[in-house]
Amino acid sequence: MPGMNMPVPADTTRPKKPMPPTSGMDHGSMSGMNHAGMDMGGADDGPTMSAATSRNLPMSRNGSATSWQPDATPMYMWMTHKGPWMVMAHGQAYGRYTSQNFNHSSGRGHANAVDGPNWGMAMAQRNVGAHGLLNLTLMMSLDALTETRGGYPLLFQTGESYKGQPLIDKQHPHDLFSGLSVGYVHAVNQDVDVSLYLGYPGEPAVGPVAFMHRISAMPNPDAPLSHHWTDATHITFGVATLGVRYKQFKLEGSNFTGREPDQYRYDFDKPRADSWAARLNWNPSRELALQVSRAFIKSPEDLHPDENVTRTTASILHSHSLGANRHYIASALVWGMNEGHGAHPEHAVLAETNLTLGRPTFYGRYEFVQKDSEELALITTGFGEAAVFNIHTLTLGASYRLTRDDFRGPEMHIGGQVTGYVPAAALRPLYGDVPLSASVYVRLNAPWMSMGKMGGSKMGGMKM
Repeated sequence: MPGMNMPVPADTTRPKKPMPPTSGMDHGSMSGMNHAGMDMGGADDGPTMSAATSRNLPMSRNGSATSWQPDATPMYMWMTHKGPWMVMAHGQAYGRYTSQNFNHSSGRGHANAVDGPNWGMAMAQRNVGAHGLLNLTLMMSLDALTETRGGYPLLFQTGESYKGQPLIDKQHPHDLFSGLSVGYVHAVNQDVDVSLYLGYPGEPAVGPVAFMHRISAMPNPDAPLSHHWTDATHITFGVATLGVRYKQFKLEGSNFTGREPDQYRYDFDKPRADSWAARLNWNPSRELALQVSRAFIKSPEDLHPDENVTRTTASILHSHSLGANRHYIASALVWGMNEGHGAHPEHAVLAETNLTLGRPTFYGRYEFVQKDSEELALITTGFGEAAVFNIHTLTLGASYRLTRDDFRGPEMHIGGQVTGYVPAAALRPLYGDVPLSASVYVRLNAPWMSMGKMGGSKMGGMKM
């Protein structure tokens, strides 16, 4: 979850004394302090402020499902305590106008649309006894209402289907129930955890933090073109993950449903438990999170039920505070490879950065993606099934926060971005030499994480 850097507590497997109320401290001053003895874990069965995946890790490490972000990652959320439970909520919603391939009105993928990508998430967690941690998560999206006709236009995007046809130059909407999961972690000691995660739907141990939860991708309303090479399994109808953490390493294994969600976005798809994945996470410092993963995915696409995919990913996530409130830089470098879909492995590389300087934010994303003639529905136009096309794309954007620093409602931002593409030479007669796309938007998201007034149930006031 994307603003507060919580270090590892000294030992949260023993009962703790409550932390005294604090005020007047900001994120910049805290970033240089040593919090080795600072109790954020809560007493037995009492409120907890640890990560969802361990009583001995900071809350800021929370990613999507069981994935890890750097401990220095900012967080945007609402939080409160209800008895022994800590309850958190966060999310984003856009109101946007987008124009795809606007400089080639007769080119493929040209489209204009008003839409609204969105998602919301609620999480509740509590300590169980002296060593346990229970986490419940619900994630929902109203994309099916705001992204009509199968999704929003996005040049060169592929994946999933609508009314029996593949989605091309379009990003599919997410399901109403995008996550419904329960996780339990047992702390063997301060250095070792054993965890179990069950989701219907949920996210297996594949790839980095999913794009909508990565702070580096937070300002960008578009899904990455490499989505189906790295983190498309973030909505899986049936997943079980076992994990073991040793200090700053975690090894996970998942059994899950390989088939991607169908076009009916309000139902629960049939669980199949026919696919497997393994992931190794390593956070070598507060500012870095690394992972490698490999997944064997059975029949992910309903239009090609006989095709299985082996997906391999590696990523580096980086977060760094610039010393003042809401001043930070967050970046991601992600590689993914799909084998089995076409005659040859297809690669994708993503590099993105979010530079937030108080109210203004500047961001960018570069991608290199290989897509074949089947994915782009070009076989009937004379391209062979084995044809693979290299696509480069660069997005540059900026946004400005309109709401005050102390506003506890959703933050409001206005922003815009421009994306340029350099497709393979064989695609240029269809799309143009350098197709361009642009968007302007209003974005709402949960507020920058604040703490304080910790003697009560509400958490708010101390700006981090």
